[in-house]
Amino acid sequence: MDNKELKGKMINATKWATLTEIAAKIVTPITNMILARILAPEAFGVVATITMIISFADMFTDAGFQKYLVQREFKDKEEKLKNTNVAFWTNLGISLFLWGIIIIFSDLIATLVGNPGLGIVVAISCMVLPLTSFSSIQMALYRRSFDFRTLFTVRVGTVCIPFFITIPLALFGLGYWSLIIGMIAGQLFSAIVLTVKSEWKPSLFYKFKILRQMLSFSIWSLIEGVMIWFTIWVDVLIISGALSVYYLGIYKTSIMMVDALFGLIIASTAPVLFSALSRLQHDNEKFNLFFFKIQRYVSLIVFPLGIGVYLYSDLATQIFLGNDWYEASDVIGYWALTSAIMVGVGRYCSEVYRAKGRPKLSILAQVLHLVVLIPVCLISVKYGFWVLVIARSWVRLQGIIVNLFIMKFAIGISIIKILKNVLPSAFFATLMGLLGYLLQQMNEGLIWDFISILLCMIFYFSLNILFRDTRLDLIGLVQQMKKRS
Repeated sequence: MDNKELKGKMINATKWATLTEIAAKIVTPITNMILARILAPEAFGVVATITMIISFADMFTDAGFQKYLVQREFKDKEEKLKNTNVAFWTNLGISLFLWGIIIIFSDLIATLVGNPGLGIVVAISCMVLPLTSFSSIQMALYRRSFDFRTLFTVRVGTVCIPFFITIPLALFGLGYWSLIIGMIAGQLFSAIVLTVKSEWKPSLFYKFKILRQMLSFSIWSLIEGVMIWFTIWVDVLIISGALSVYYLGIYKTSIMMVDALFGLIIASTAPVLFSALSRLQHDNEKFNLFFFKIQRYVSLIVFPLGIGVYLYSDLATQIFLGNDWYEASDVIGYWALTSAIMVGVGRYCSEVYRAKGRPKLSILAQVLHLVVLIPVCLISVKYGFWVLVIARSWVRLQGIIVNLFIMKFAIGISIIKILKNVLPSAFFATLMGLLGYLLQQMNEGLIWDFISILLCMIFYFSLNILFRDTRLDLIGLVQQMKKRS
């Protein structure tokens, strides 16, 4: 695949991946906005611990085979199909085994995560494990071929099903069960549709020699996944053991709403970037060019988004969660601000490591971050919920620093170049933030908030258009999108 063809596929894939995430990030927040006005924070706290268990088990179910199938350069179609079959049957077998273990020890697991007496909830919820094994391999094949159009159809259907199931069940008073049933229904839909639509169908083929080859790569992706899981969930583990399920619901729901905003950008670019970089892993010049371009586009959006949500966190909380969730405002503000820095500067480093076939670097980055993150969370929670929120938010900067040094000394990408690449967006977003703060001092009220937000947006994008390099990038991107449409 030449550079021109790859660039075209990447732009087209980015378009469909973006449309997918836009649709998902419209439907999902609307669903959560409605549910937040029906269900108490405690219900979301229960589901947060269930999700934590499922996500941990799901790492072992996939075992890193998705990334392997995307990154691997197969010599022919037959070799790819053989590897796909081995990955599928391995995933299914592990998922059924883990579900059985969870059922047997469900009461103990529920107690360990701070939900004693809810063992049956844990056991039923984890039926999603074998369901995801049916779809995960097909998703990897679609991503490998840049077929994000099919994934768009499946994802939109999946996020819409809970909207029509979860909300009615919540209105009937089923509490956290409404969230769990909606989650299972969504995964069932995804598994059925992806299996039916996929050109590849599982066949009775299995070879342990291929499994050993796959594990030589995938074991490191699995270890990396475990490290990432601890990075994401260690704070939830600590809160569930030290504080009430009410604060757990406030905390995790707030973070989830912020992550939904930034996830729109990440989910529409990271899979495409990884697929493109994997094809360019042996051409450093083109590899670096793609990486810097995506990072620049992403920073253009996430920096003003993070600063804006931080300044208007009270308004964001009122819109997304309602008046009963006023305590979530500060959580949303701090998490949005640090998320902007994390995504704009350090988030895509892990895609670089994996695309280069060096997942050990991502593991190293996660370990070096965890040795700081875990003590910070354990110490800060002793001083109360809000100290934990602030400490957990800002300790993410240490993880960014770690990734920058690994990029410099292991990959050969300059820290100065990375920072200079996002400097214009960061500077203009900071100026926008200062304008927003001044506008807030001039007046108050809901209408004025929306007027001032609009003024900040106009100010920010005007500055970027005046900056020549950014203007040329935007013009080029629009022209390429028109060619592919």
